[in-house]
Formats: sequence, C-alpha cells, structure tokens
Amino acid sequence: MKIKSLFVGDTDNTGVQFFRSLFVGGIATVADMAVLVLIRELLGVPESIAAVFGFIVGLAVNYIISTYWVFAKAKVKNRAADFIAFGVIGVIGLGLTQLIIEPFSVKGMFGEGILVSNAVFGSLLPTDKYYIIGKMLAVVLVYMWNFFARKFFLYSKAEKNDDENI
Repeated sequence: MKIKSLFVGDTDNTGVQFFRSLFVGGIATVADMAVLVLIRELLGVPESIAAVFGFIVGLAVNYIISTYWVFAKAKVKNRAADFIAFGVIGVIGLGLTQLIIEPFSVKGMFGEGILVSNAVFGSLLPTDKYYIIGKMLAVVLVYMWNFFARKFFLYSKAEKNDDENI
C-alpha cells in the first residue's frame, strides 16, 4: 500500500477508512468545541444549550467530510435520509458517552458516580477529575461505535481493488 492511498482517492479499505475517520473526527471535534465556546462566551448561552449547537455543527462537518473522503459509496441514496441515519448513529454515540462518563461523575445524571463514591483511583487523581478518565474512555469506545456502525449500516463495500490491501 502506498502512503498516498491513505489520503487520496476513493477507498473501500476499512483500514484506510478508519485512518481517515480519525482525522475527520478531530476536525469535527474542533468545529464542535469552537461553536460551543463561541456561543457560550459571545452570546452568553448556557453550556448545555451551546453544546447542542456544537454537536450539530460537529456532526454536519463530520458528515460532509466523511461522505466525500472516508466513505464514498452510500447504501442510502437520499442525502437527507443518509444524514438523518448518520445523525442517529451520532446521537446514540452521544448517549453512550453519557452512560460511560456517569460512573466517573461527581454530579452525574443519577448523582455521584460509583467510581467517585468509592474513590476507586485513590490518591492518584482527585475525585472531581475522574470525569476526565471517563471521557477518555468514552472517546475511544464511541469512536469505534460511530465508525463501525456507520460503515456497516450506511456504506456499501464496492468491488475489491488489489492495490488497496493493507
């Protein structure tokens, strides 16, 4: 495999798509965070509402770049339906993130998380910082969910191209 194939041309190679998706996720995360901070800081909108706008912008950026650079062949031909399905997978990922972070939270949806209340990490990390570990775990697991769910449910595998083997 040529290094150029990691960045240029359509591909159905899962390894190349996974690699490209890492970049797309990073770009989408920057867009998400930028919108969150701008809306919060410039307009004074509460974090929870600003985060929704950030999520939507990040999702749109992810979708646009993914459909042109990561996944070239969609199973769903209607762009609106494809975007909605893409978004549903993203929203499920957002829910998974919340569930993963919950046990690490000082003030979670269900009160103090079990890992915090039992001070699982002892003196290695203050309990009010446990959420960082939860978020790091969530980023990895939810990235895997988003990538493989989108690949499996939304994007077809085209004819195998011999020069795309990893």
